[in-house]
Amino acid sequence: MRIQATESILLLVDLQERLLPAIAHHDTVLANACWLLAVARILEVPVRVTEHCAARIGVSAPVLRTALNDGEIVEKRHFSAVPEGNLLAGLDGAPRQWIVSGTEAHVCVQQTVLDLLAAGHQVFVVEEAVGSRRERDKALALERMRQNGAEIVSREMVAFEWLAHADAPAFSKVLKEYIR
Repeated sequence: MRIQATESILLLVDLQERLLPAIAHHDTVLANACWLLAVARILEVPVRVTEHCAARIGVSAPVLRTALNDGEIVEKRHFSAVPEGNLLAGLDGAPRQWIVSGTEAHVCVQQTVLDLLAAGHQVFVVEEAVGSRRERDKALALERMRQNGAEIVSREMVAFEWLAHADAPAFSKVLKEYIR
């Protein structure tokens, strides 16, 4: 199945300032999540960002938080973002496809993905935009999510599928600014 911008939502899970330094390759994970956010903005794909126990772990990384609207940030206490029930607040209709990025791949990302799949959604996990403290945990999480029906994709796969064709109004802008 292909990813469609009109059916998608971008979910960035727990890219928080106090957690990120412990994540392997955290600078790359955060940069790729910000890249996805920027492309989503151009293509008007809705966005949700979770913050797990923000009072203890801190809010989203400053580079990410400054690019967000308050209504896009969802605080959570469950590891999965789904049980809280407020991911879709303020949206017109529920998206069918979830593009997922964040940390930790084997905890909050994985539990969220498994719950989204169980609810019947199509889920695409962006490999270079998820991370864990240990590489082995990330690898196992990606394998498990794939086995349960999530598709593991790259950020460019997402962008080009959102665009769909070279005549898309935003194609030149995305190509020039984000595809190098």
